[in-house]
Amino acid sequence: MLVNRIIGVFKLDVGTFEAIEHDPTATGQAALVVAIVALLSAFGSAFGAVFSNSGFFSNFISALVWTFLGWLVWSVISYFVGVNFFGGQATLDEMLRVIGFAYAPQMLAIIPCIGGLVGAIWSLVAGFIAVRQGLDIDDLKAFLTIVIGFGVYIAGSILIGIIFGGIGALFS
Repeated sequence: MLVNRIIGVFKLDVGTFEAIEHDPTATGQAALVVAIVALLSAFGSAFGAVFSNSGFFSNFISALVWTFLGWLVWSVISYFVGVNFFGGQATLDEMLRVIGFAYAPQMLAIIPCIGGLVGAIWSLVAGFIAVRQGLDIDDLKAFLTIVIGFGVYIAGSILIGIIFGGIGALFS
């Protein structure tokens, strides 16, 4: 079932997102998807650090931590904005599930050079569908929710990078 859901997310299948939203047991599966993405991102970031002369360990930990924190931040912000400003109907668990699965295309980051960019864009589109279906709102409201949530996500990513970069510099 997990693999079928991941394939459905890659296909941007609305029915897959609806099924994930309404299945309380899918929260663990969403966490597993995020964990896989976190590990792939952490290894990719750490190995990239070898070539850029930055800290292997700090890049690994930074990517690992931020992937999980980013999932939580994006889910909470999307839930809060969607429910409070746009009249969305969802629970935080539903948002964690659909957004967690929307991370699946980021697995493409394992492909050198272009995989990370393609995965990020694909994941953002999947995130749009996840937010729209998870909150039961129209396209414009989903778009605005994504813009706000993604802005906070990017700011957090930069902040985590600065923090772990500074910690890594201490151990260099």
